[in-house]
Amino acid sequence: MAPPASPSPSPVAMVWARQGRLQQRYDGCYRLVSGCIPYTLKEDAVEEGAHAGKQSCQQDVVGRLQVLMISTPKRSDLIFPKGGWEDDESIDEAACREAFEEAGVKGIISATPLGEWIFKSKSKQNSCGLQGACKGFMFGLQVTELLETWPEQVTHGRRWVPVEEAYGLCRYDWMREALDRLKDQLLLLESSEFRPLLSPEPVGSPSVYMVVPPAAAGGATTLCRC
Repeated sequence: MAPPASPSPSPVAMVWARQGRLQQRYDGCYRLVSGCIPYTLKEDAVEEGAHAGKQSCQQDVVGRLQVLMISTPKRSDLIFPKGGWEDDESIDEAACREAFEEAGVKGIISATPLGEWIFKSKSKQNSCGLQGACKGFMFGLQVTELLETWPEQVTHGRRWVPVEEAYGLCRYDWMREALDRLKDQLLLLESSEFRPLLSPEPVGSPSVYMVVPPAAAGGATTLCRC
């Protein structure tokens, strides 16, 4: 499937991203983080030969796989959407929310995480001990909708890249490991270990999601649904 096309702009209000860490989950000294690798499989010509082997199948998946990466200010490398897992959401809901807020995408998330990684937050990379330590969980997210506007588009650009190119753009080694896991997981799509779930809609609490005032949203006052 080709990367989903961006829909035409519509007069709906923008939703603000969550801010602060009042609802942040922790596991001991680790801040819990959830994120995802948004992906799509490009449409391709029918594979030659009616009985393609396992190696051909793997090459086909890798050749068609594109992932969506996001940029951050003053950096040339790229990352995947991720952020704090909060106490009013499940871990997969947190991953879907971060994908919406940082990359402006919705889709189908895997029920099985790609893995768990320990890393330092961006601002604490050079700190000693466990200061700024995070325990992160990553998921695969098959993108079904690419939004025209999203909450953090001012600070996060986005870019579709072939998976093999993504390895050279990743900021951290653990992200490359997550790409390996994604490729392995996609080869199990037909097995019981991969159970797609619909991306949940964001919690509609006024204290979490705010509607842009009418003047900033072209007169619209409805909540943008994800």
